[in-house]
Amino acid sequence: MPAALAGFWVAMRLAGRTTALCWVLAASLFFYAWWKPVFLVLLVGSILVNYAVGQRVAGSRRWLVAGLAFNLGLLGFFKYADFLAGAVGVAPLWGGVFLPLGISFFTFQQIMFLVDAYRGEAGAMRFLHYACFVAFFPHLIAGPIVRPRHIIPQFAGLTLAHWRRNFTEGLEIFLLGLAKKVVLADGLARFADPGFAGAARGDPLTLVEAWVALLAYALQIYFDFSGYSDMAIGLARLFGIRFPLNFNSPYQATDISDFWRRWNITLSGFLRDYLYIPLGGNRRGEGRRIANLMITMLLGGLWHGAAWRFVLWGGLHGAFLVVHGWFRRAGLRLPAAASWALTLLCVVLAWVPFRATSFGAAQDFYAGLAGVHGLALPEIFIRAVPVLGDVARAVPVLPDLGDARTLSLPLALLFLALGWSIALGLPQLHGLGARRRSLALVLSFAFAVQAVFFAPLTIPFLYFQF
Repeated sequence: MPAALAGFWVAMRLAGRTTALCWVLAASLFFYAWWKPVFLVLLVGSILVNYAVGQRVAGSRRWLVAGLAFNLGLLGFFKYADFLAGAVGVAPLWGGVFLPLGISFFTFQQIMFLVDAYRGEAGAMRFLHYACFVAFFPHLIAGPIVRPRHIIPQFAGLTLAHWRRNFTEGLEIFLLGLAKKVVLADGLARFADPGFAGAARGDPLTLVEAWVALLAYALQIYFDFSGYSDMAIGLARLFGIRFPLNFNSPYQATDISDFWRRWNITLSGFLRDYLYIPLGGNRRGEGRRIANLMITMLLGGLWHGAAWRFVLWGGLHGAFLVVHGWFRRAGLRLPAAASWALTLLCVVLAWVPFRATSFGAAQDFYAGLAGVHGLALPEIFIRAVPVLGDVARAVPVLPDLGDARTLSLPLALLFLALGWSIALGLPQLHGLGARRRSLALVLSFAFAVQAVFFAPLTIPFLYFQF
């Protein structure tokens, strides 16, 4: 980031926009190649082919089909070939196809470009602007999935007119996202991972263990991807590019439709505008609406990973949306608080197959959530409140949740209280206006403390796997 930003600023000042964008493109390609240089050929080839098709696709269904086949073919081969081979009982291709970093995201970006160009909405553009739109390093790896007609004109008209404000705001948003990731998401991972690992081994999780792990994971994935999105938005702002908001306090949603308007907003918009509506949306009767909705959510689940558990996660959300639609059409409404609580419960429970390593592990985890393996009051609770000893004699008692599964329960409860207070009690952090700077400073200090004392615990971004 520092080298890319310094080179961009110097080039803009001394040589102008074109040279600066050439620098940004070169820095972005270098960034992508740093992981595995061979896949740079795939990224550059994809950009060249899609730009060439985009020049011919306006009003031409044949070129649109060819372009979509090219993009979906690449995505299908690298991401889903082994999954489909396993589904039909065939051995993995060549011992397993390696997944190129970010292919799900830059493929969707270019599909949007081709569809917009076919509709006549893309407009004329230079290759340099298009290449920067696809390869721009802040969103290349894991989004947000930005619309070409919103971003390409920004590259075409880029100036340093407001660079001081952009730099200040971008750095604040970036630091907030970094703090979300390193302080909150990575901290919560220490309490989510042992529970799910225990379920994967077949260990019987007790009710307390299962709920601590699940509530921690629900926060972990939110702060992980929300934090990454904030970092991407902040990075882009440093260069004078404005990305759209990608999260808007989704756990405060009052119904499941509201959740999907708040969670991963750019992906939700893509699925709605480029899949659900082209399939017919809700224009062809109730049966077709349900089918279109389920297809969209099942494919949205499969987009997150080539495994049946992701399909199940998408199917659960599709079913939630269908039931919500029935209630809404019947004029039935729950009280606001009850609707919010039910929505949150459904969303949190659906994370189990998303995180579990298999259907069997998910079933075992659900059994733990239901208390099938006992309540297991931790001994620390009994020592703190002696009256619980009488109750504890009726249920299995663990010595403490502090060793193999959830580390320290008091620390877990502290992280859960902090995380859920932020998720449920605050608006999206980088939308707080004047208070943003002080929050950025406070969370940056917390990030520094976390980095000093817990650096070995830092884990990769979850969405880099998708």
